[in-house]
Amino acid sequence: MAAAIALAQSGFDVELFESRAYLGGRASSFPLSDSEHIDNCQHVLLACCTNLVDFYRRLGAESQIRFHSEFYFLEPGGKLSTLRPGLMGFLGFGCLAFKEKLAVLRALLALRAQQHRTDLDSFTMLDWLREQRQPERAIRRFWGQILVSAVNEELDQMAASHGFQVFLTAFFGAPEASHMGVPAVPLSQLYSAQAWSRLPHATLRFRTPVDRIENSTVEAGGRGYQGDAVICALPFERAGQVAPQLELDFSGWRHSPITGIHLWFDRAVTKLPHATLVDRTIQWFFNKSEGRQLQLVVSASRSLTELPRQQVIDLALGELAEFLPEAGSAKLEMAHVVKEVRATFSAVPGLEAMRPLQTTAIDNLFLAGDWTRTGWPATMEGAVRSGYLAAEAAAASLGRPARYLIP
Repeated sequence: MAAAIALAQSGFDVELFESRAYLGGRASSFPLSDSEHIDNCQHVLLACCTNLVDFYRRLGAESQIRFHSEFYFLEPGGKLSTLRPGLMGFLGFGCLAFKEKLAVLRALLALRAQQHRTDLDSFTMLDWLREQRQPERAIRRFWGQILVSAVNEELDQMAASHGFQVFLTAFFGAPEASHMGVPAVPLSQLYSAQAWSRLPHATLRFRTPVDRIENSTVEAGGRGYQGDAVICALPFERAGQVAPQLELDFSGWRHSPITGIHLWFDRAVTKLPHATLVDRTIQWFFNKSEGRQLQLVVSASRSLTELPRQQVIDLALGELAEFLPEAGSAKLEMAHVVKEVRATFSAVPGLEAMRPLQTTAIDNLFLAGDWTRTGWPATMEGAVRSGYLAAEAAAASLGRPARYLIP
């Protein structure tokens, strides 16, 4: 979508092929009933995600993102701590003891000083935190609580380069860089057909899965389509099958799952807009309807992928009641579980050099996707960056160079 809208707004004629009846891929929403649409999983952004914000602006959807400057941390028993931007905001953070906060500050300074290390993709973030003598509770309640959600991988599996990138961008950027943006509408509404209808150069082809890409020919939905340039934006496991001439090698790559749990109660169980839940399986909840509907998120959720639906719901309800007493006494009216088993690639050490660029050995064939080499982990920002980079490469190949990426 990012590549398509950038090129269409530059006057290129663009055709976008989508296998489903709606846009968004792994960051989409779908109808649960005639009146209820839910996200496959709660997706959020930070204000430092400049290209994603630009993408929403191009769609005319930037007003649908609500930014929050405070992060709420809940401990079992219901104790609430608020993490605010800046040094004083961190020192007032009640989820850690004072000595633990000093240890975190020392590590943050070391992170900034070591940002230009060339070996950060050769060891895990947990290795580095141990090297910095971080207390276990600080690792669990601060570093892990932020990074597992941001990168969708456990600290002992995540390359340190990704942990560094998250903190350098969000914590050492502009004062508002760490503000969290939450869509106020279901995700697919951000990419509505109305936005695309304002682009006379864009054609959307729904329910048209791509079967093969051969140079400038796309076989999709039983038909062949010819283009001057082609951008393949399929997941990595499909890209190699659809465009075998690229000889993409994904041996050793694996996925990391995300589980979203949607709960509807007979009454409000919280007034908080969101909160991260420490020391338990459930990592976040987001208030979707005045406290009566919550969306819970578990990143790197391998422990849940094989559990039956009801066990996941029971686990969620049991843990949630430890943080929100009202959730233990309220009646559950409806629940829905979404397991994104292939949510992202696993950002393990050694993988960064294997991520392909957006350009390929074929002059008019380009790659986009959060799995390509963007300098970011598998996030919506990384996906948009890949789309803009692929669009720039395609435009240049057609003799009309353009700049879309915001550095």
